[in-house]
Amino acid sequence: MLPRGSVASVSIVPVPRVAVIVVAAGSGTRLDAGVPKAFVGLDEHTILRHALRGVFAAPSMQVIVVAPAGREGDALTDAEEAAGDRRDLVSVVTGGSSRQASVAAGLAALWGDIQYVLVHDAARALTPPDVFARVIAELEAGAAGVVPVMPVVDTIRQMDGEAIVGVVDRSTLSAAQTPQGFPRGILERAYAAADREHTDDAAVVAAAGHAITTVAGDAIGFKITTPADLDRARALVAPVPPFSAPAADAVLAPRVGIGTDVHAFGGEGSLWLAGLEWPGETALSGHSDGDAVAHAIVDALLSAAGLGDIGTHFGTERPEYDGAHADAFLGRTLALLGEAGFRVGNVSVQVQARRPRFAVRRAEAEAVLSQALGGAPVSVSATTTDGLGFTGTGEGVAAFAVALVLPQR
Repeated sequence: MLPRGSVASVSIVPVPRVAVIVVAAGSGTRLDAGVPKAFVGLDEHTILRHALRGVFAAPSMQVIVVAPAGREGDALTDAEEAAGDRRDLVSVVTGGSSRQASVAAGLAALWGDIQYVLVHDAARALTPPDVFARVIAELEAGAAGVVPVMPVVDTIRQMDGEAIVGVVDRSTLSAAQTPQGFPRGILERAYAAADREHTDDAAVVAAAGHAITTVAGDAIGFKITTPADLDRARALVAPVPPFSAPAADAVLAPRVGIGTDVHAFGGEGSLWLAGLEWPGETALSGHSDGDAVAHAIVDALLSAAGLGDIGTHFGTERPEYDGAHADAFLGRTLALLGEAGFRVGNVSVQVQARRPRFAVRRAEAEAVLSQALGGAPVSVSATTTDGLGFTGTGEGVAAFAVALVLPQR
């Protein structure tokens, strides 16, 4: 009992102004895993559980999970385990026959105080909390709709049957991700007025006459759609081998590592180098895409952190990296560093090759590599070696990287 005249201290959790509808009602037919996509395992946890981990690491929100009929209990278990002491923010509703119907079911469960609504695909299970924060900040600045986007780095060809009839200018394109965010009233009215199915929520709101703003997405916010996507996600969440963890006192100081990689020309398909596709150039041979620049960066970062080398984590016995591009390698390496207590300071890499010519795409390569490393600065230089050696005679490509890693803040 409290002494007379005293006042009990009560912790009052403020009611959030933001809600997120996590759409997890899809069947996942293209994944062909035998269960609804959101309940497929990445490790000991489901895709949905991993998606909710990012949600609950973001600013505090009401969380509405839209689950397939019959899996509501499983969804609630995943959500409450991910929520921890914020279980009171969670509810689960049953999805509809289409994505729009599922989002509408989520909208019906919003609390009265909610002002902004995010809609997030559970299939984008590794989306980091920073993306949620960027979307919310743009909404609070007055946007009518916000979509996180990534630059398109692949060459996009326009087809007529099996014939190529043109190449689309990538500078006008971007790849949309989730969460997509909207003021509550705008989203509810747009859904009420929708008379057909749209590809995403931004399209629903745009059809109602509202402008859509973009913010930066994240390379690891990719959508798990195919078995190859699932393999990639599993590789990214796989734990660091215990033997490679650095000593605790070794994490206290910045560390530098170097890495090299060499690949010969003669592979199949397009040339991929520095995270970019180079149409018209001969491909490099290798287990993955032969991207010597990305592989040298991986080796330099792993070396700096004392985590082995590229063969330790991305060897030929790992089929999920067969044909994989730079974002898969660098995204997984970034995760390995984080688990070991490091972040990337910066990376410098030199390419030695007669072709392709880097000058016209250097800035593009640096931007793509930097984005794959969570925004850490990457500089790329190139030399022809004056015709000397196998790189000078045009037989292949060599890359040399130096990386600085820092203890996490």
